[in-house]
Amino acid sequence: MSATIPISLKVWGDLACFTMPEAHVERLSYPVITPSAARGVLEAIFWKPQIRYELDRIAVLKPIRFTSIRRNEIQGTVTVKGASGVNAWMQDPSGYEPYLVDSAGRDDVQGENRTQRNTVLLRDVAYLLEARLIVKNPSTADSPAKYREMFSRRASQGQCVRQPCFGIREFAAFFALPDGTETPVDETRDLGVMLYDLDFPSDGPPGARPPECALFAPAKLERGVLDVTVMRRNLYRRA
Repeated sequence: MSATIPISLKVWGDLACFTMPEAHVERLSYPVITPSAARGVLEAIFWKPQIRYELDRIAVLKPIRFTSIRRNEIQGTVTVKGASGVNAWMQDPSGYEPYLVDSAGRDDVQGENRTQRNTVLLRDVAYLLEARLIVKNPSTADSPAKYREMFSRRASQGQCVRQPCFGIREFAAFFALPDGTETPVDETRDLGVMLYDLDFPSDGPPGARPPECALFAPAKLERGVLDVTVMRRNLYRRA
């Protein structure tokens, strides 16, 4: 049993990158924020175990504009477990070899860990997110109206659990409650197949659960509005 209540939020930022899964080496952004990224923005502002968010509409408030940047990155990542992981460093800092930019790369050549990658991203973005706040097992003490009030209060005061971002951590997302003057751009375009969300099955014991998979759906921008409810009716799974 669950109960829902509508919420809305205006978000904007200087840069955004909602990476297409098939372009994970040199990132290429979707033209519009994905439903999963929009949900992440809402959860960064207010989250409780007994609630979840479900997007209904995403209105694009500024023209879609791309730009590209080239950044210095490293080829690998720091592991948590193992002899060279963070846990080992915490237990014995003296015996830990730091993971530096000039460390050996994939070919064990000193200094080859550095690389440059190009990213095609969005600039000067703004969206109006319309969603439903869903309360699991609601009661008089845990009503949807109570949680919407908590969400609205935090959003109006600029409070958040963590700084929301647009796809990449350093691309900060700013937010405020809508004032009623938001107008979608007059643009219609086929967005192709878009990532909707990731599915993490919880049925069965941990060792016997089905593997997580990505959910995709055809997406279309109609007069500046992406109807997420239509996407939900056409979902398909991709491992």
